[in-house]
Amino acid sequence: MTKKSNQNEEEFIFGEPTQNTKIRFEDADEDDDEVAEGSGFAAAQDESMCDAADASEVTDDTTSADYYFDSYSHFGIHEEMLKDVVRTKTYQNVINQNKFLIKDKIVLDVGAGTGILSLFCAKAGAAHVYAVECSQMADMAKEIVKANGFSDVITVLKGKIEEIELPVPKVDVIISEWMGYFLLFENMLDSVLYARNKWLVDDGVVLPDKASLHLTAIEDSEYKEDKIEFWDSVYGFDMSCIKKKAMMEPLVDTVDQNQIVTDSRLLKTMDITKMSSGDASFTAPFKLVAQRNDYIHALVAYFDVSFTMCHKLLGFSTGPKSRATHWKQTVLYLEDVLTICEGETITGSMSVSPNKKNPRDIDIKLNYSLNGQHCKVSRTQHYRMR
Repeated sequence: MTKKSNQNEEEFIFGEPTQNTKIRFEDADEDDDEVAEGSGFAAAQDESMCDAADASEVTDDTTSADYYFDSYSHFGIHEEMLKDVVRTKTYQNVINQNKFLIKDKIVLDVGAGTGILSLFCAKAGAAHVYAVECSQMADMAKEIVKANGFSDVITVLKGKIEEIELPVPKVDVIISEWMGYFLLFENMLDSVLYARNKWLVDDGVVLPDKASLHLTAIEDSEYKEDKIEFWDSVYGFDMSCIKKKAMMEPLVDTVDQNQIVTDSRLLKTMDITKMSSGDASFTAPFKLVAQRNDYIHALVAYFDVSFTMCHKLLGFSTGPKSRATHWKQTVLYLEDVLTICEGETITGSMSVSPNKKNPRDIDIKLNYSLNGQHCKVSRTQHYRMR
């Protein structure tokens, strides 16, 4: 997954396709200020949200949103995110290395989970931190805050950000780890934008403040055969109706960088300080150029996040050439196997929007075409992340 530069550090290049920016991530056991820093493009999912009911209280009326909220009540999902060193250390470094953003400021932590970001901010000298968490984990967060001696600095508020009332009219800083798979899955960004519009002071700080979605193409015959083509003949029976469903559901998995066949293209950049909720729905064109002769079985999406208000631009990438995170990458399998030659291009567009029935799911429409020496194809495919 990573490009080793020496025994103690790993080097990462990410950002917009026209940039050649390097971000260094040190090993996990290095000091805080050595984990994620650089002089170029960069950025960092705390554990958010709400559970409408305990699992034992789920009824036939329980909605998909209720299941979503309830999933964040269990400690296991928080353990996975806290152990994601790229994610958590980046946030820690942003706060510790840029205390001028936090010291003596009123901070709002949206989707606080265990309260880890609130604790970082309190330790960095925040005047007060309001940690909003809608799941049962809020009760644990209160205990964690008390156990670490920050009850006078951190106030944990249990509820949806859209429904709670803060005891202050405005905040100076909003911090949140809102990113989901494919950047936008689970639609927590809307909650951050709601909080920004309601409580953030003019010229206030949002951490992180930039995010971008990228696309590339890979060879993946072995895995596609195992996961997709498998349904053509199951113990001699035709189950291809399931294959059609499997094709429509993107796969979240770690992609080996050696599978990459084309360059990467920027699909969408989001400025969290200025964007509106509707900006998360978009259609973006793309043009992927083959870097070698090969077959293409899938397109792969990943995202970068950056904190541009820092002394040194900090952040991270979830791309296949960067250090692995719990977000991994999002793989969209193609109905066609594309035979492509070096220099040939796949052109098309990708449309992304929240599902109308369940806005936490993501609908993706992919148009692609290849007019190559050995392969000519034009197709539209639909996917749903759920």
